[in-house]
Amino acid sequence: MHDEADGAATSGAAASVAGRRLGRLWSRLERWRGTPHAVDLVTAAGCFALMGLDIPGLARADNALNGTSATLVLALGAATLLLRRRGPWGPWLSFAVGMVFLGWLHDVTLIQFALYSVARYRGRNSGILACCGYLVWACAAFALFEWPAYRGGESVSQFLALAVPIGVLATGVGIAARRIDLVRALEVKGAETALLQAVQQERADVAGDVHDFVGRELTMLSVRAEVLSRRARGEHWEQDFDELSETARRAHLLLNEIVVRRGSGGGAPTPGLDALPRLAEESAAAGNEVAVDVDAAARAQSPLRQAAVYRVVQECLTNAAKHAPGQPVTVTVAVSANRLHVTVTNPLPTHTPTTAPVSAGTGTAGMSERVLSLGGTFSAGRTDLSTYEVAATFPARTT
Repeated sequence: MHDEADGAATSGAAASVAGRRLGRLWSRLERWRGTPHAVDLVTAAGCFALMGLDIPGLARADNALNGTSATLVLALGAATLLLRRRGPWGPWLSFAVGMVFLGWLHDVTLIQFALYSVARYRGRNSGILACCGYLVWACAAFALFEWPAYRGGESVSQFLALAVPIGVLATGVGIAARRIDLVRALEVKGAETALLQAVQQERADVAGDVHDFVGRELTMLSVRAEVLSRRARGEHWEQDFDELSETARRAHLLLNEIVVRRGSGGGAPTPGLDALPRLAEESAAAGNEVAVDVDAAARAQSPLRQAAVYRVVQECLTNAAKHAPGQPVTVTVAVSANRLHVTVTNPLPTHTPTTAPVSAGTGTAGMSERVLSLGGTFSAGRTDLSTYEVAATFPARTT
């Protein structure tokens, strides 16, 4: 009986330990799931699984491979997808191996994943270049390496009917995915900028309250000390009142220096006009070329107004990427008649997108509220049948 009880206790303890280990492993998997590394691993595994369907055919073909060597070669080719995010060469490695597979094994699976990876992680131009190189190499492989009829048709036209859609579709999906990534990045930066501006506004409000209330009390203290100093002329405590008055004046000067000029906090500066070129580069990568023209006088505006201009331009570029992809955008920031003018224009798309862009519909309202809160004016809409314009003005004030 004792032996049975001891055995049951030992089994229960072992099960408890195994359960805790399994729980820790599951929590690690939960944290790892959805990360870029996990996505790359699933992508490589999916690519290998699709290529693995052709292992029996590769073993029978005249390519010096048997079942084991074909599995190993395909696994190594699929493993290159794990490196597609690594620097500028990552997706090109998969592309090069996919081209080798195309000519040697007449396999088009890896090249599809590679074209998608090049377009998504290296940009639109790289994706188009890779797609053109693939089409040229595919035609050469069909003509020079005795492409099997059962893999691509008996004629060039039948082969191109298969090869061209494969390359163009994979490249197009990669370019679309990159655009979505860039639009999301712009939205995230827009939210961060809005938060920074809210913090900056709160600091400005606190600084104004401190300056108004504490500064007034320090001024009254200085004046009162001067009055008492005059009344105490000839007395031995006259110097004490003079020192008190001077101390109050110094405190008031320090208050102006710290609170008014430098602000109440030392956090990261809010993006201003100097950050507009970076926004233009990000939008250009998303397909919208941006021309930025900033008046030199605009750079003398206060950080709060510069941050508001930055936020308006950022929201406009985000909307252009969503609703007018590929259209050029013109950004103008100028000062005239004591007003700071911001104008963002872009041509309207000639074709209506087949799917509506994801939008909360609050971007324009948020821009309007931000501009009006600073005493400005805001308008957004079509200027004619082919142009969309956002115009905002602020009172021009120097720092």
